[in-house]
This record gives sequence, C-alpha cells and structure tokens, in this order.
Amino acid sequence: MIAVVAGATRGTGRGIAVALGEIGATVYCTGRSTREGRSEMNRPETIEETAELVTAAGGIGIPVRVDFLEQEQVAALAGRVRGEQGRLDVLVNDVWGGDHLWEWDTPVWKHDQDKGLRLLRLAIETHLISSRHLLPLLIEHEGGLVVEVTDGTWEFNETRYRENVYYDLAKMSVNRLGFAWSNELRPYGGTGLAVTPGFLRSEAMLDNFGVTEDNWREAEVDPAWMVSETPAYLGRGIAALARDPDRLRWSGRSVSSEELAQAYDVTDVDGSRPRVWSFITEVREKNGETGWQAYR
Repeated sequence: MIAVVAGATRGTGRGIAVALGEIGATVYCTGRSTREGRSEMNRPETIEETAELVTAAGGIGIPVRVDFLEQEQVAALAGRVRGEQGRLDVLVNDVWGGDHLWEWDTPVWKHDQDKGLRLLRLAIETHLISSRHLLPLLIEHEGGLVVEVTDGTWEFNETRYRENVYYDLAKMSVNRLGFAWSNELRPYGGTGLAVTPGFLRSEAMLDNFGVTEDNWREAEVDPAWMVSETPAYLGRGIAALARDPDRLRWSGRSVSSEELAQAYDVTDVDGSRPRVWSFITEVREKNGETGWQAYR
C-alpha cells in the first residue's frame, strides 16, 4: 500500500500515518515543519519524526517537506511518488495549520479578516491543490481511497454554528470535499469520504492543558476531556478502512472516529472506545448545554 498523508506533522495526520505504517504501508509524510525549520505554527513536531514512527511501526516512512499552497511543490511530490512507487493507493488530506488564526465566538465584523482568509486558504485550498495533483496518479489503479479530515460530521455541523464563520465554513467545506471526491472517483472504483476525530489529545492540546499522555486525566478541564481520544484512534479506523475490500460502502459519507471504531472493532491505545460526539449530543445537549462547551 502506497499512501500520502498531506499534513502528517502532528495530531490526526501523524496518527493516521503511523496506523498505516502498522499495516505495512509506505507512507509519504508531508508537511512544512522539519528539523531544519518550523512552520508558522511554531510547534516542535516534524515530518521526520512522523516518518520514523511510521517505520518503527512496521511500514516505510518517507518525509517530504511540502507547502500545499505551492502548486510546484505539490506537483513535484506527485512526480516523486510516481517515479519511486509507480502508484498511489491512499491520499489523506489533513492539512490544517489554522489554530492560531481564529477566535471563539467572534462575529465576522470583529474577527481579523486577513487571519480568517488565511485560515480558509490553509483549510480548503490546500486540499484542492493536493487532490488536483495527486488524484491523477491515484485513479490509474482501481480502488483508490481519499480521506478528508475535518472537525465534526456533516450531520453534526449542519445544525450547529461552529465558533465563527471562518472555522464553520472551513470544516463544513472539507466535509463537502469528501462527498465531491466520492463522485469524481466513482468511475474509477475509488472511495472518497470525510472523517472527524473526537476531542483529540493532540500534542498541542496536551501542552495547552499542562499534561502528558501519561497523566492526561489530571487536567482540570471540561468533563468531556474524560472521553477524549488519541490520534491513534482515528488512525486505526482509517487503516482498517484502507484494508477493507468492501470500503466503497463508505464513499460519500461523513463519519466519526467512533463510527469507524465500532464498524471495524478497533480501540484506542488504552483499549477504550471513546464516544465524545455521542456524549455531546446524548448527554450535554439533552441537559441544555451548548455542545461545544465541551471544548472550552
């Protein structure tokens, strides 16, 4: 299996890349942060570290620095994969990098517009450029898989306003891209879908709460944190989906990590099966709380 994870530096992208490594895939781990220099996110994680984790898990990790807003760099990536592998089986569009660009509950007339527009470019335009250059390689062999990573399923986001117009538009648009690719890949037997993690214990989130993966339950935060998940949870679901000969049944859908976990009988690293989306809709909102208070 040959895969490209666009946005593999940290978080969900890293979790998916490593999980694909666990099933023996060759994974091109792409992003902007390397040991030679950080992206505007200014985080310490690098694509080299992700590639090393993929290899340690049993696959082959290949780090490639790519800015997915730069057409030439993405075209070069596609050319490299073609030259080295001759095929592409899985494309994961997980580019984000917008955490520092948006503000909670800020109306459009108060939100910094330059930051908002930059967020939309990073969240949506990158996914379009990635697909433009990598899908021609993927469709050369029947059965390719494209995964769009977002925040919140279509069903959840459709009736809930997500924080501000820029974030809302970004996350809903990426859901729509999963549906778009399902249509464009159909003649080639390909599968396209959108996926979302739950309350993610990413590197940045752990840092924000002053805890590590070893003591994360000690964080004094919202109770929803108790049903949070590691990046490996969604990663394992995606890996199981990628190996599923009947994966076309998922095409066009927008699904959560918990839905994939239930369907493929996978768990998080501690053996649990977190259900934060169910917690929000079945517990918090029924008690009259806004669903996204869980993330405050």
